Amino acid sequence: MSLKQKITGDMQAAMRAGDGRRRDAIRLLQAAIKQREVDNRIDLDDIAVIVVIEKMLKQRRDSIIQYEAAKRLDLADIEKYEIDILQTYMPQVLSDIEINKEIVEAIASTRAQGQQDIGKVMTILKVTLAGRADMGKVSALLKTKLLT
Repeated sequence: MSLKQKITGDMQAAMRAGDGRRRDAIRLLQAAIKQREVDNRIDLDDIAVIVVIEKMLKQRRDSIIQYEAAKRLDLADIEKYEIDILQTYMPQVLSDIEINKEIVEAIASTRAQGQQDIGKVMTILKVTLAGRADMGKVSALLKTKLLT
């Protein structure tokens, strides 16, 4: 079952259960996926759906910071709930050891040797680690490996 099918099934289940909050959060996700498909005129695969979810998670984390600074805890709670829902569709996060292993393999496969090769390696890592690792952290680890 593809990720989009799982999302659709969860939406139907939330509607049947009368869970309006869950339904609304999933509906926002479906709208974002559909918007990306329409904009790019493609049918998104699981990896592309994960990228959409990552973007939505980042937006919500940023919103929480702003809402809490403005003392709007009611709105921050809504964003936190949506994060919880979105997080259920993300793959299992890799450990630091697994991330390092992937970085070493990507460096070996591209024969990267210095800073000029960071882009090539990151292109591979973005595909293999999509949704399973913080790409900012991956980039920092990669730079330390290539620059030392």
